[in-house]
Amino acid sequence: MSTAILTGQPVPGSSIEGDLRSLGFDVRVAADAADAETLLAGVPADQRVAVIDARFVGHLHALRLGLTDPRFPLAAVPGAMTAQPGGRQALTRALARENSAGGGTAVAVDSLPDRIVTALDADGAGVHRPELGSLVAAVPADPQTRNEARQAVAAVDDEAIRLKSAVKARDGFFTTFFISPYSRYIARWCARRGLTPNQVTTASLLTALIAAGCAATGTRGGFVAAGVLLIASFVLDCTDGQLARYSLQYSTLGAWLDATFDRAKEYAFYAGLALGAARGGDDVWALALGAMILQTCRHVVDFSFNEANHDATANTSPTAALSDKLDSVGWTVWVRRMIVLPIGERWAMIAVLTAVTTPRITFYALLIGCAFAATYTAAGRVLRSLTRKASRTDRAAQALADLADNGPLAGFVAKRRSPNTRFYPSSPLLLAVIGAAILASAVPSGEPWAAVAGAAVYVVCSGLALSQPLKGALDWLVPPLFRAAEYGTVLVLAAHADVNGALPAAFGLVAAVAYHHYDTVYRIRGNAGAPPAWLVRAIGGQEGRTLLVTVLAAVLTASQFTVALTVLAVAVALVVLVESIRFWVASHLRGAPAVHDEGEPA
Repeated sequence: MSTAILTGQPVPGSSIEGDLRSLGFDVRVAADAADAETLLAGVPADQRVAVIDARFVGHLHALRLGLTDPRFPLAAVPGAMTAQPGGRQALTRALARENSAGGGTAVAVDSLPDRIVTALDADGAGVHRPELGSLVAAVPADPQTRNEARQAVAAVDDEAIRLKSAVKARDGFFTTFFISPYSRYIARWCARRGLTPNQVTTASLLTALIAAGCAATGTRGGFVAAGVLLIASFVLDCTDGQLARYSLQYSTLGAWLDATFDRAKEYAFYAGLALGAARGGDDVWALALGAMILQTCRHVVDFSFNEANHDATANTSPTAALSDKLDSVGWTVWVRRMIVLPIGERWAMIAVLTAVTTPRITFYALLIGCAFAATYTAAGRVLRSLTRKASRTDRAAQALADLADNGPLAGFVAKRRSPNTRFYPSSPLLLAVIGAAILASAVPSGEPWAAVAGAAVYVVCSGLALSQPLKGALDWLVPPLFRAAEYGTVLVLAAHADVNGALPAAFGLVAAVAYHHYDTVYRIRGNAGAPPAWLVRAIGGQEGRTLLVTVLAAVLTASQFTVALTVLAVAVALVVLVESIRFWVASHLRGAPAVHDEGEPA
């Protein structure tokens, strides 16, 4: 249980003790700074502790924002501050120093919490201060200002503000105007019944899986039910984040589940549509796999660009300036958010087309829409990169190298390259383009061993590309190129096999590998680093898997190749899932810092 140390003499009629108890705090009263220091020493080190001035006047939600957010070791609002276990030492030092400086005098003269925060700032402790907006948080010095503060509290409905702030600040048009107006009330309903964001996230996944099962029936009724359930799943998907913001229930595990389940839901629905189409005699597995590849590559473009510029200096460009100017014209903001086909618009389109058309038409529309969105997004980011004068850091270069997912074969090539003999281009991006182009020309040729040779060249180019830091203006394109090359190779070779089950097996393999790549992204975003080296070696790295698939296609019959793809998909899925689940659960249990990633609208 959390402990709140209330400093000074309670004010008649004040609700502060009741407010703190409603937030889960055990309230203790300190007469002065020395007493507060004694009480602080008695609070177990693994518990949250807060120091609040007894004269505090403000909204309950202001206290909630300042004292209960799990993401920050130290946080404060005027008249109140809190420390989690990670910030306890800093708080103890600051309070001891204030107590020594004040000589243990009564704290009625000024606000002890505010003095502590000032001392923490002087120490560079990094105290988080939430944006309160129209919410009130103050320590009145006299009855008149107290009365004015109470009137200000009464004039503002903090529950309305709490509901409004539960909605993501930046979202797509469909989500903003068709989902959030009512999903926020569902989030409040869930909070009042003790439901957690993770439970809602799981409910969203189950609803989407049922929708995929309905689509797999191949009947018109099944398709209609699938469309309705997919929208219901998306409503729950919005609700879990809104519930987290409404009740401040953030966690590392929750952020991972939310991000991972989004991908699982969408790609499972693609599979359901393909199964349903097959029941009607239409084979759209190539379209389903193509849609998954395109969407995954879009995400990798987003992730790579953001990581490359995460801490870049001189992070400006004329293109970015133009975008900022367009933001001042309201309607352009919504148009630009819609044309990138974010998750709300995309799922709404899939749901409606599933209900009223056929899977083939749904996939055609999805591929066209995502291709346009990918072109628009990538072009804008290329322009920004070319016109931006920025110096990328070692951290950014390492993140891009981790996203590239090179394995032991590429590592061997990188270590054997001669620094004195430069018979190849020095640009990592150019090397990646050359390798991907040779692979792309060899694999569709229909000559099995030509594909193997192309993959061998691709392995060499992959190793040479990452033998130097990825600090070029466009080097963030290297990981997306590798994703497209690997996934595209699997798609083309499975299509060439031309036997039942080859493309579904390829879908499973790409899904398993894509999960590994998404997991890499979420680890980097959570400042946990890349997956362990043994995992990358165990599943071969992107260049090793590409070469292996081409060799299997060359030496096996079409039926044997299908079996091999299935076995490979199961093996990769088992290894990456077990390690991923182990890592995220262990991180959660050992108290990893809580996060809440607002994520990308796509």
